[in-house]
Amino acid sequence: MEFIGKTRIDFMGMKKVSFIISAIISIIGIFAIIQISLGSANMGIDFTGGTVLQLRFEKPIAMDQARKALTRSGLEVSLQEIKGDNQLLIKVGKANVAMGKVSEAVQEVFRKEFSANPFTVDSSSEIGPSIGDKLRNDTLIAVAIAFLGIILYIAWRFDFKFGISAVMATAHDVLAIIAVFYLLNKEVNLLLITAVLTIAGYSLTDTVVVFDRIRENLRKNLKDSLHNIFNASINEVMSRTIITALTTLLAALALLFFGGEVIHDFAFALALGVVVGTYSSIFVASPIVEILENRGKPAKV
Repeated sequence: MEFIGKTRIDFMGMKKVSFIISAIISIIGIFAIIQISLGSANMGIDFTGGTVLQLRFEKPIAMDQARKALTRSGLEVSLQEIKGDNQLLIKVGKANVAMGKVSEAVQEVFRKEFSANPFTVDSSSEIGPSIGDKLRNDTLIAVAIAFLGIILYIAWRFDFKFGISAVMATAHDVLAIIAVFYLLNKEVNLLLITAVLTIAGYSLTDTVVVFDRIRENLRKNLKDSLHNIFNASINEVMSRTIITALTTLLAALALLFFGGEVIHDFAFALALGVVVGTYSSIFVASPIVEILENRGKPAKV
C-alpha cells in the first residue's frame, strides 16, 4: 500500500532556495550556541547547578503569589505549574542559600506563607556547579563522538562524500532545534541534549534510506546525470518517507500534548526534529552529495 502515488518533483531544482533557508537557520543556530556558551541563554540547572523540587499541594496555588513569596526570601526561582494535580515544579538556580539547604528553605517558605494549603514533596534533587561543568563537557564529547560515528558509518557503507553530506544535514538539524529553543527562550538542559541526539539518529536513518535508493539507481543508470538520478531516487522513496515521518510525529505529538509539563520541551524538540530531519534528508543531504560529485559522472558506490 502506497500513501501517495508516483511523483515527479524536481527536488534538486529547489536546492538554491532550500540552501538559503537552511543557511539562515544554521546562522541563527550558531549564534544561539555562542550565546549559550557565554551563558546568555536560559540554561537549566543541569549545566549551572541548582535545586529542583516538585511539590504536591492539597489545593490549587497561585503562581504569582508563590513566586513573590520565594523572591521575598532571596531565592531566584523558575516555576512551572503541573495542571490537574496541584503540583508545582520549582527550579532554584543562583540562591543566597548554601547548597544542601535550598530544599529546606523553599519548603519553609511555603509552610509559612501558605499554611492553609499543606503539601508533600514528590521529588527533590540538587546539582553542584562542578557537576554542571562536567555534564556540559561530557555533552560536548558525546555530540562530537556521535558526529564522528556518523561520518565513519556512512563513509564505510557508501562513500566519504555521502558521509560528509550526512554530517552536514545532521548538524543542520541540531542547529535548527537549538535555534528555535533559543528564540523561544526555552530551557537548555539534558533533556534537550537527549532529544537532539535522538533526532540525529532519526535524521541519519531517514537519510540512509534515501542514500540506499540513490546507490541502487546509480548502479542501474550509469549514463544518466546525477540530477535525474537523485530526483528519481527521492521520488521513489517519498511514500515511505511521509509515512515514517507522520507515524513518528504522531508519537511525538502525543507526548507533547499528553505527556505532562516535565517532558513538554523534550517532546516539542522531538516533534520539531522529525519535521526538520525529514526536510534535511531531502533538501540538504542529497543536494550536497550532488554538488560534491561531478554532475556528469555518477558518484562512487
